[in-house]
Amino acid sequence: MKIKKLLVLLLSGMMIISFAACGGSSDSGEEAAAPEETGGTLMMATTTSTEDTGLLDYLQPLFKEATGIDLQWTAVGTGEALKMGEDGQVDVVLVHAKASEEEFVANGFGVERFPVMYNDFVVVGPVEPLEKTDDVAAFFGAVNDQQLPFVSRGDDSGTDKKEKKIWEGLGIDPTTNPNYMESGQGMGATLTMANEKEAYCLTDRGTWLKQSKDSENNYTLDIVCEGGKELLNQYGVIAVNPEKFPEVNNEAANAFIEWITSDEVQKLIGEYGVEEFGQALFTPNAGTDN
Repeated sequence: MKIKKLLVLLLSGMMIISFAACGGSSDSGEEAAAPEETGGTLMMATTTSTEDTGLLDYLQPLFKEATGIDLQWTAVGTGEALKMGEDGQVDVVLVHAKASEEEFVANGFGVERFPVMYNDFVVVGPVEPLEKTDDVAAFFGAVNDQQLPFVSRGDDSGTDKKEKKIWEGLGIDPTTNPNYMESGQGMGATLTMANEKEAYCLTDRGTWLKQSKDSENNYTLDIVCEGGKELLNQYGVIAVNPEKFPEVNNEAANAFIEWITSDEVQKLIGEYGVEEFGQALFTPNAGTDN
């Protein structure tokens, strides 16, 4: 019996030592912390121009490599993108209508707006009867006075907002022109319609450069108005407010904002398009604003 008891005690001691060794501990005696979770998915609502230019396809794998987060997006007009943020359907928005973005934040739907990059708008169309110019007011006035064909996106996008603001600033109701049309579609489809109608059209320069290089589009249009200060096109990024929508992935949204405004990625944005088009499609300007 004594031998049996001795064996039981020895086995018990060995089990305790083995359990302690498997459990592990830090030098301080505290239990080792589990590694932080990485990866996940970030849902973003953005404007069609960031997709049509190919910028997001370029940045997505780089963001995934840097953070482990899978960026997924819906490309729509800026108005609809902000509405998706207001409904809590996405984690972050990347759009280009500064006044609407500031209102989005002021109304509590977004946390803070950060400038990311800019390019500019241009008017494309037939080279006749209007001459090329940088006088935006004179150009739009001539389109209205001569009742020339003009295709608008008409979709409450950032581009549509810019165009409507120009007409409004001139005191012109463009719908009085019988040749004024609305596509109700994205930039690529609107450019195609303008080409078919031999009409003028406001577009962001980046999308124009990308789309016009595609030989399948067979564009006969050209840039006929550019350079006016009214045509600046600023982009901003905003995390959807987690206090209003606790289910959003705010951690991933903040990671994206920090990443896209970093010096390294800003440099990449500034280089995008140079090799293919001879000029950058966007100018990075995180930390400043227009």
